[in-house]
Formats: sequence, structure tokens, C-alpha cells
Amino acid sequence: MGFYSTVMDEITWYTGLSPTAFFTIAAMMLVVYKTISGMFVSPEDYNKPPVISARTSSRFDHTEPQREPVQLGEITEQELRQYNGSDPAKPLLIAIKGQIYDVSSGRNFYGPGGAYAMFTGKECSRALALLSFKPDDINGNLEGLDESELAILEDWEYKFIEKYPNVGQLVPGQRPLQNEHNEQVQNNLNLDEAKEEPK
Repeated sequence: MGFYSTVMDEITWYTGLSPTAFFTIAAMMLVVYKTISGMFVSPEDYNKPPVISARTSSRFDHTEPQREPVQLGEITEQELRQYNGSDPAKPLLIAIKGQIYDVSSGRNFYGPGGAYAMFTGKECSRALALLSFKPDDINGNLEGLDESELAILEDWEYKFIEKYPNVGQLVPGQRPLQNEHNEQVQNNLNLDEAKEEPK
């Protein structure tokens, strides 16, 4: 009994608290520590990607066979919008730095209702560089990005290159209209020349 009473006297003398108060506070500190430390990722798991269960809905219960990626060649941003997941018969496509990737294998994430569905069918380089989900940032404009943001975009690009097949390339959307306009101008010039020629 001497050891017990000595320890209790030392706790009271050293902390100024009764032994009951001391052990209550110590237990509460332990609970708070465990709770807060449980909110953070352990160092071993820090670089691992998060595990997200996308199978929370019955719509993910059916598995579709993987389709062979279709090479599209050169398409415009307007044409790319057709591949946003609204038509289940078409692949899901995303463009990064002008290169188009088929992300159909990640339909749970890029398909309708997925966490990244807003990027599907669009050029999303700026949004990836800024780590942004803002609709205004979902475009291919890289102006004004600093070196660190461009490095982030490069990391994203490498991830897409490794994981998804490249199926095409974006071309300026104005190109067909510009060619049409040039042809119309040329036709008008030819008509003007024909009018000016004496008969």
C-alpha cells in the first residue's frame, strides 16, 4: 500500500490535482489524441491513391465488356462534346494539351454522375493545372499559368498517357469555317473578275 499512496501523493504534489482528476484528464487526452490522429493519413499511406467505392449504386452492378478504342484522328472541340457520356454507345473522351484520351475504362469516374464527369467531352488542361472544378476553368487555355501549375498539368498528362489510350488530336474549331469563308471569298473574287472582263 505504501507504493500506491506514494504515487498518489507525488501526483498531487507535482500536478496540484487530485489523483481522480489527473487520471480523468489523462484518459480524455488519450481519447482526443486517438480521435484526431485517426483523421490523418499515416505516412505509409500518404502517397497511395484514395480508395473510393464507386459501387454504391445498382447502376454500377452491370459490367460492360471493354471496347477497343476508336481512333478519331483530328476533331474539333465542338465534335469532342459529343463524347461526354450522354450517348452510352459512344466512348468517353477527354482532351489534355490537345491530345484526346479515351477514358471509357474509368466510366465510374468520368461517366454521367461520376466525380469527374464535368471534364468528359472537353479540353480540360487549365482545370487540371489549377486543380479546379470550376466550369470557367475547363478549357485548354494555358495563358497565365505559372511554372508549378504547368508542372501539375504535366503530371496529369503523364498519368493519362500511362492509363488511357490516345485516340486523336484537337484541331481549332474555326478551321472548317475558315476554309468555308476562304472558299466563299475566292468565289466572290472569281465572280468579280468575271464581271470585269469585257465581252
